[in-house]
Amino acid sequence: MTRLLHAWTGGDESALAELTEHVYAQLHRMAHRQMRNERCADTLQTTALVNEAYLRLVDAATVQWRDRAQFFALAAQLMRRILVDAARTRAAHKRGGNIAFADLDAAAAISDQPEQSMVALDDALTAFARIAPRQAKVVELRYFGGLTEDEVAAALDTSPRTVRRDWDLAKAWLTRELGQA
Repeated sequence: MTRLLHAWTGGDESALAELTEHVYAQLHRMAHRQMRNERCADTLQTTALVNEAYLRLVDAATVQWRDRAQFFALAAQLMRRILVDAARTRAAHKRGGNIAFADLDAAAAISDQPEQSMVALDDALTAFARIAPRQAKVVELRYFGGLTEDEVAAALDTSPRTVRRDWDLAKAWLTRELGQA
């Protein structure tokens, strides 16, 4: 996959076609994990999320691709942005309601208004990133990207044990912040 990413960056359009065959199923699995958290799945389907993320990845022509882990890390980040933007749009059309807790272990929003949970999680994660950028990136890759500890460790060039510690710290911080909302 790394070879295909480099070839594509170098302008080889056939590499993009071959790369698409290799990554589409993984992107779909990532999106499916995220869409399980969406209770308003009628407004954004898994395939639509994959397609939107893929289009944004293909448009990222200025990215100097290093490897598979970087590609999927960027895909996770793009899916997060797409889901949060969709949640903000839905929330803008509603009134009232409290922002609810998002259970990071179960990776499922437990609010009657999941778009507010997604927005609350995004806001909390953005605040957390200002004080603990690596730990916030771990949450983004694990929660939004569905990457394993080993995949996150490879993407961040750290150990799986560090990823586990970062994940535990991030969950505790975010749980506290979201519980206060």
